[in-house]
Amino acid sequence: MEQTILIRVTGIDKPGITAGILRILAQVGAEVLDMEQVVVRDRLNLGLLISVAEERAPLKDLLFFGWERSLHFDFEVVDPPEDLPAPSRFAVTVIGERLGPEALGGVADAIADGGGNIERIVRLSNYPVISYELIVMGGHTDTMRKGLLEASSLHRIDIAMQKEGLARRATRLVVIDMDSTLIRDEVIDLLADEVGNGDEVRGITDDAMSGRLDFEASLRRRVAGLEGMDVARLRAVTERIRYTPGARTFARTLRRLGYRTALVSGGFDMFAEEVRRHLGIDLAFANTLEVVDGRLTGRLVGEVIDGAAKARLLETIAAGEGIPLEQTVAIGDGSNDLAMLAKAGLGIAFNAKPIVDAAADTTLKVPYLDAILFVLGIRRQDIEAADRADG
Repeated sequence: MEQTILIRVTGIDKPGITAGILRILAQVGAEVLDMEQVVVRDRLNLGLLISVAEERAPLKDLLFFGWERSLHFDFEVVDPPEDLPAPSRFAVTVIGERLGPEALGGVADAIADGGGNIERIVRLSNYPVISYELIVMGGHTDTMRKGLLEASSLHRIDIAMQKEGLARRATRLVVIDMDSTLIRDEVIDLLADEVGNGDEVRGITDDAMSGRLDFEASLRRRVAGLEGMDVARLRAVTERIRYTPGARTFARTLRRLGYRTALVSGGFDMFAEEVRRHLGIDLAFANTLEVVDGRLTGRLVGEVIDGAAKARLLETIAAGEGIPLEQTVAIGDGSNDLAMLAKAGLGIAFNAKPIVDAAADTTLKVPYLDAILFVLGIRRQDIEAADRADG
């Protein structure tokens, strides 16, 4: 008669434990139905679900194996697993400057209240922020999202919830906005400072990014104020650009992992190309300022890259790279990024305007761009190991 037995193993981890247990199971003809192992601070937690003939159950052999290695074994006869469709799986990423038990408990409560079950918890980073990834089985998606949103607001942490599956793990293209995302500045505001109308232009920029003004009309209005500016002064503006903390780590890590990256900006191509080159991003698209006799005319050349154009560019780049849209990530902060975020497989609002936060799949408020890597399931230790390997 076949028995289904759940085996739990705990103790100090050492090389050869899992291999030794599996050898014993093989000798008695057991079938492994499921297995999961986690090691925390050299402490082993191993679970195996096996099917084995009752008269051949290797309990004594396993106990002796454990006694030799100071391991503790628990055995439980359980019902065979039902052959039912697998429940939905979600990856919940929790990010904060500090993540204490109260905040993490709030996340766990939200998942439980939505009917989800936490299957696995992995710490992703302790620098520059603390982050964990929780793999959740089952549950009601909308209820969990609502509870997690409330926990995020209450504990002032960032929480991302995504479907866990092949599409997430196969992400291959990241498209990112430039102004106030890859860099901390709005280049049009820096240009306006050079001609003395920076305060006025900043107000227009804020209204445009918040969705209170039409993007193209407001951009043309702001560019018109640059008429007569000597192009030699653009170099001084380039030198004033401040990169977002973590931008270099973010771009470098994606490049090492083989992601394709593209900068898609409603700003200007001269500056986008400088940022692309500096960070090692693959592609850059932005608007072109018209120049005649070495001076800006106050006009743009060609089609304006507004919100709709950004979404089209995402589609065009993905098609050109042979990458399905569900394997793309888009990142931005302003209302002109909304269509692009909606089009991508995962849209991330990074320190964004409220209108963007409300619409995006995921929002991040921490000031470090490389925190987005944790949303993609990349661990800090892997980032640092790659840095060391490159010397």
